[in-house]
Amino acid sequence: MIDSAHERALGSGGLAPAFGAARTRLGLIALLLALAAVGWRWTVDEMQGMDGGPWTNLGTLAWFVGVWVVMMAAMMFPSVAPTVALYSRMTKSRSPVAPLLFTSGYLVAWTSVGMFAFAVATAGGRFSDDLLAWDRAGRWVAGATLTVAAVYEVTPLKDVCLGKCRSPLGFLLGSWRSGRSGALQMGARHGAWCIGCCWALMASLFALGMMSVVWMAVVAGLIAFEKLIPSRRTAIYMTAAILLVLGVLLIAAPHTIPALTVPGSDSMSQMNQMSP
Repeated sequence: MIDSAHERALGSGGLAPAFGAARTRLGLIALLLALAAVGWRWTVDEMQGMDGGPWTNLGTLAWFVGVWVVMMAAMMFPSVAPTVALYSRMTKSRSPVAPLLFTSGYLVAWTSVGMFAFAVATAGGRFSDDLLAWDRAGRWVAGATLTVAAVYEVTPLKDVCLGKCRSPLGFLLGSWRSGRSGALQMGARHGAWCIGCCWALMASLFALGMMSVVWMAVVAGLIAFEKLIPSRRTAIYMTAAILLVLGVLLIAAPHTIPALTVPGSDSMSQMNQMSP
């Protein structure tokens, strides 16, 4: 059964257990933030010269999945850390094992999204190798992807999913599962709600440049912005406006977008010359 930190402290004979639980939660948050920092550091080091702009080639499955997992840790752990801390508070044990399994389930859910994206990209490549080439449909599909993402931001489904991410207490109470397998299941379910909330933003990352650290940071910032600022409505409308402007500019004037690598441009040619 679920138990609160205050009730555990009273039942255990004083404030010491409560302080111990608080230290555990702070340690978990620190660990997740440290892992996110390591992920960002690795990403910055490994992705230099790899940004091919919209619809960057994803490489092999094993390589892409490895990169995707690190990217998801870097991008998502800061915003999911409060939920993990709340889950830790609601468990009876002060052991970090269950919260870490919860986080692992969350990461598994996002890994499945990466594998799905890779499968779609592979299938699309077999159908037409250059369909998403910049001088064919790539520019228009990228702009349309961002526009669809902007529209999704203001839909009821987005609002429901974002509510679960911003206020996870109801989710945790309503889907509680005991044990280690339960921790994995709950983490995966919370990841599913987060996917419902953020899939359009992640699709936008593909449309802007999957291997761009700058656009990774922008998308991660928007995700954290939506989940953490006090006004949910302000968050979704501002995010929608940003995505819509980027979508229009991608079609009408892509060279005006800062940090965007436009395939076939001089900056792209220079980048290729710098790559090993």
